Amino acid sequence: QVQPVESGGGLVQAGGSLRLSCAASGFTFSTYNMGWFRQAPGKEREFVAYINWSGSRVCYADSVKGRFTISRDNVKNTVSLQMNSLTPDDTAVYYCAADNRVGAFDRFPPSYWGQGTQVTVSS
Repeated sequence: QVQPVESGGGLVQAGGSLRLSCAASGFTFSTYNMGWFRQAPGKEREFVAYINWSGSRVCYADSVKGRFTISRDNVKNTVSLQMNSLTPDDTAVYYCAADNRVGAFDRFPPSYWGQGTQVTVSS
């Protein structure tokens, strides 16, 4: 069973940093594209960042570009999201997602989701 598990959320002051991690189990991690999404209270879930299976291709939402960095370790089966210069607008539940199908993330949502981890940025 494909199961991403997020960790690393918490409370941080504006301008601070957090690093989220997503551990993968139940699937061959190195063959899956991975991504991060977030959902703020009262808002729809939105894309944050994506990394392909090899780590050779990444992309970011405009709102986080230059502040967030996605990376992966195919030996440790983890994907991380380094978040710097956080603002209260970054407050949300952050979800890790996985899929190995062509078109996932680009044309349709990924299939496998973690439970989410809360990130709260105070002003």
